[in-house]
Amino acid sequence: MKLDKLVLIVVVVLGAAVLTAWASSLVIAALAVPYAWLALLPAALAGYIAWRVIEERLASAEDDHYDRIEK
Repeated sequence: MKLDKLVLIVVVVLGAAVLTAWASSLVIAALAVPYAWLALLPAALAGYIAWRVIEERLASAEDDHYDRIEK
């Protein structure tokens, strides 16, 4: 496995761990403090936008231009 691929995997895993901790702290705060659930709305919106961007990127054949280039 190449070093750049290994680093990418480590960064993605660490990023997922940080996002999980952040989201869980928002949920805990929402349960403990009234109106703290409003903080969950921007988090949900950011997650939805990220999901749509990734979904669009995976479904778009136009973005696969570099996949057809000989290496």
